[in-house]
Amino acid sequence: MDYIAQHLAWMAWTWQTMVFFGAIAAMLVVMTLLAVYRPETPHVGILRFATTRSDRLFASLLATAFIFLFFIRFGVDNFLYPAIASLLLAAIMFRFA
Repeated sequence: MDYIAQHLAWMAWTWQTMVFFGAIAAMLVVMTLLAVYRPETPHVGILRFATTRSDRLFASLLATAFIFLFFIRFGVDNFLYPAIASLLLAAIMFRFA
């Protein structure tokens, strides 16, 4: 166990970063299982080009990064607001895109 800790010491592994990467890993597992057991055909939504669930997940994660960077740039200390904005955007993206 100490060997693994030494090789991961370059990054500040707090419980928040572990939850974040765990959530990303869980989303990838869920999307893989959905793709295997419930295949989807791409459809055109508000983005005006054909997207699948995986495309919408990627776009939501990318938009979330930009939302958080925007809030950080303007000095917002409370990350509840960008989190809510990101969740709303993801819900809209999965529903209408």
